[in-house]
Amino acid sequence: MMQKQQLEVESVETDRALEELKKAGAEDSVYKNAGSVLIKAKKDEVVKELEEKKELSNTRVMVLSKQETRVKENLKEVETKINEMIRGMQSGASGGMPPAGPGPSPKPRGE
Repeated sequence: MMQKQQLEVESVETDRALEELKKAGAEDSVYKNAGSVLIKAKKDEVVKELEEKKELSNTRVMVLSKQETRVKENLKEVETKINEMIRGMQSGASGGMPPAGPGPSPKPRGE
């Protein structure tokens, strides 16, 4: 779930960066991150890299969404099975067996 949210935030940031790049003119200088430094790059290359990054993020979000759905379905199945087992144990316990608790105390043998 956290990965999915992180990827969605990354996608929004990528969209914003692409919007800003579209506003930039052909003569404007464009820089990109390279570790802890910024390097000058060609606008077209940066746009292409960001679009690829966005596409990859969207694909990963879809995969995580499908995995999340499967996990939720599996969890629901397990929950149903557990509830059925509990109901079975409860109905089995009341089927002719006396309830647990204090009953008549045993008589001493000498009497």
